Parts: sequence; C-alpha cells; structure tokens
Amino acid sequence: MEKLTIRDFDPAGQRVFVRVDFNVPLADGRVTDDSRIRGALPTIKTLLAAGAKVILASHLGRPDGKVQDGLRLRPVGERLSQLLRRNVPVTGDALGVGTEDAVKRMRNGEALLLENLRFHAAEEKNDPAFAAQLAKYGDIYVNDAFGTAHRAHASTVGIAKLLPAYAGLLMEREIAMLSSLLEKPKRPFAAILGGAKVSDKINVIDHLLTKVDLLILGGGMANTFLLAQGKSVGKSLAEHDRVDDARRILAAAEKAGVDVVLPTDVVIAKEVTRGTEYKTVGTEKFPASWHIVDVGEQSRAAIETALADVQTVLWNGPLGVFEIPSFAHGTKEIARFLADKAEHGATVVVGGGDSVAAIEQQGLADKMTHISTGGGASLEFLEGRELPGIAVLQDKPTPAPKSKKAKAGATA
Repeated sequence: MEKLTIRDFDPAGQRVFVRVDFNVPLADGRVTDDSRIRGALPTIKTLLAAGAKVILASHLGRPDGKVQDGLRLRPVGERLSQLLRRNVPVTGDALGVGTEDAVKRMRNGEALLLENLRFHAAEEKNDPAFAAQLAKYGDIYVNDAFGTAHRAHASTVGIAKLLPAYAGLLMEREIAMLSSLLEKPKRPFAAILGGAKVSDKINVIDHLLTKVDLLILGGGMANTFLLAQGKSVGKSLAEHDRVDDARRILAAAEKAGVDVVLPTDVVIAKEVTRGTEYKTVGTEKFPASWHIVDVGEQSRAAIETALADVQTVLWNGPLGVFEIPSFAHGTKEIARFLADKAEHGATVVVGGGDSVAAIEQQGLADKMTHISTGGGASLEFLEGRELPGIAVLQDKPTPAPKSKKAKAGATA
C-alpha cells in the first residue's frame, strides 16, 4: 500500500492544504501534550522550506457542529508557533470572507491554521459543499492525520476527491510501520493487548491471530478471558456478554499454534481509587468484592520471559489501571522492558493513549521503533480494514515489468 507523498510534487509557490491531527489535550488554555503537533512537524517544515503556502486544518474535541470557546485552536497555534519558531496565525473560522482573505494574503513559506473544523456539522457529514469550500484554499491536498484516516469526513475524504491528494511524512511512516507488522514482521512476532474492553479489540485479535506467534493479554480485557477459563475476577471490570467470544479466541489461538499469556497473579484493590487497600493474589480465587487493578510480579516476569526471544512487538493498551500510580507498575515495567528490547534491535511499535503515556512519562519514546498516533485508526488498520482517508490518496504507480530484451541485455 504505497501512496504518493510530499516528495512526489514540487511545493514551491503552491497552496498546500494539509489535514493534521491537532486533537490534543488542553488545560487552562494550554496544550498539555504536544506529541501530535510534534508528529506533524517534519511535513510542515519540509513544505515551508520548499516555499509552499501551508494551510493547516484540524479538529479538536467533539463540539458537535457548534462553536465552543474551550475547543478553539488558538492554544494549538501558539504551541505550533513556538515549535516552528515562526508565527502561525489562527483564523476566526474555518470558512468565511476573513479566512479567504487570510489565505490570499499568504506568502511563500508561510503557514496558517484554520479554526476547528468540527465547529461546522458539515465536516463530519462529509458534506460536498463544505469540502468544496475547503478545496478553494488549496492547489494540492496533503493528509498527515493518520489518527483521523478511519473517518470519512469532508477534510479527510471529500476534499481529497477535489484536489491532487498526497500523504504527509507522518502518514507515510504510519502506513509503512503498521503494514510491515501485518505483511513482513521479523519473527517471532508478539502482540501485547490491554485496555478496558475485549469488545473494542475482538476484530483486531481475530486478524492478529493469523499474523502473530505470541499473544499477551492484560488490563480489563484480560478479565473476560479469565472468566472464560473459569477463574475469579471479583468485582473487576469484565464483559460477561463477551465470555463466549473469549473462549472462541482462545480455541482459535490454540488451533493456530499461537501461545497466549494471561495473568496468573494480579494486584487487587478494595476500590479503584487512590489510597485504597491493595494486595497481590493468584487468579484462582480472591474476595468477591475486590477489583483486579494490575498484573502481579509473577505475571510480569512470565510476560518478560515469553518476550525474551521475540523480534517484533506490537503493544496497544495498558496492563492495569494506569491512571492510578499504585496500579501502573506492570505497565511501566513492560514499557522499560520493551525500550530495552528496541535498543537491542527488536522492532517495537506502540499505540494507544495510555501505552504511549507510560512511555513518554518515563522518557522512553525515543527508544521505541515507532509510536503510532493513530488510536482508533491504528486498530482498524490492524483489523485489515481499508481506511477511507488512506484509500482516497493517490497510489504510487506500479513499476513496469522489465521486458525480456532488457533482461537479456542486462545479463549479456
């Protein structure tokens, strides 16, 4: 799945409309995590350096088609300006005479950020008229927002049908890294899946069972699998209506020769809150009123042993209630273990908000092979689904096969 990228056209003097994913957390009018902004910098800097007029567009939050001052992109524009060391103005609206005038006044090598696209309900509806208005701002369209590629919105699909459409450098890397996991991973290949719900990842697990050699399950979703094994989970988060799915997956894994690692000991707590009483127990039986909140030391050691010879790892989702420091030990220890593996040559790809947070909090991001910005898009890609925001981009031409004469001449 190779797409044409910003390397495949001359940006000089062109108005380049770039869809970015600046859906970042804010607090007190400031960006609290700028990793998504940083992820887009290579594309933005490359286009600016080549003399393009760069019109950036993103959504922020879920304003449901209404203007919400708390979801304006001005704090994002301020942080972007700091990172680029140049002023990036933010328009008052994604559309309108003022915005059209701001685009017309742009000079080569300048950037402009449109206000939150989702202040217009037409964005999420992929309204053709809205897409056409956006397309008037650009000569060329670039999608560098892998995190929204699974959404068929006006700024991800509609506009791409109206302008020559290319992938940005972040989009290119996301496609390449995730495709390599599914198509040609170095083996053994392991997937570590955590997070709250099995239902969110059933399709991913089904698809990965045809790809991986080892499947490690943790977090709340592992509790549903423990139930499927007839074990106790007390008052823990579990999906009782998905136990049959869990049994089916375990049976399918056994049939496919995929080893499955589930917790054998767990940290349990009286309440899922800070300061509560907690202890480590086996998974066979424990007080029915307690909650599983993390993997135990025995389980963590078993995970590390299982991963010892693995050459490729995909990690998506925490192994415990990561938001509470006392219950984040398993997740943080695995993050450190994977960083060490990556430094010793293994391919380690990480996705999912809390998994990424565990890595970034410990300063380990630079040690991983790739950190996916995709969230839901990553999961859908790993399910083997075609993402609309990627499908609409131009494909790289397939090289013409060499003629028999050319081959003969090469060997003469």
